[in-house]
Amino acid sequence: MGFGLVVRFVARDEASAHAFDELADEALNGIRTHEPGTLVYVNHAVPDEPHTRIFYELYADREAFEEHERQPHVRRFLTERAQYLESFEVTFLNEIAGKGSSVDKAAR
Repeated sequence: MGFGLVVRFVARDEASAHAFDELADEALNGIRTHEPGTLVYVNHAVPDEPHTRIFYELYADREAFEEHERQPHVRRFLTERAQYLESFEVTFLNEIAGKGSSVDKAAR
């Protein structure tokens, strides 16, 4: 069953938001290359909130998420991000169903 999370990040200012995006892009390069269990990892900008970013992450299962957290590119992101942020909030998600999801019954 899929496992996901949504994270809301609020950067300190515009320069911090830009630096945060660059840090996230570096992590994403490693995620694309080394994490087959990471199904979706997207950094979203929020209209009318230029300092806010929303990450949507979907993993094949909880173990894939834990493997993601152990990766050096993710460890660097987790260590470095604080200098750019005013706040962040994580919401964990357990998948029920959906289009393109790991439990999409219609696609089976």
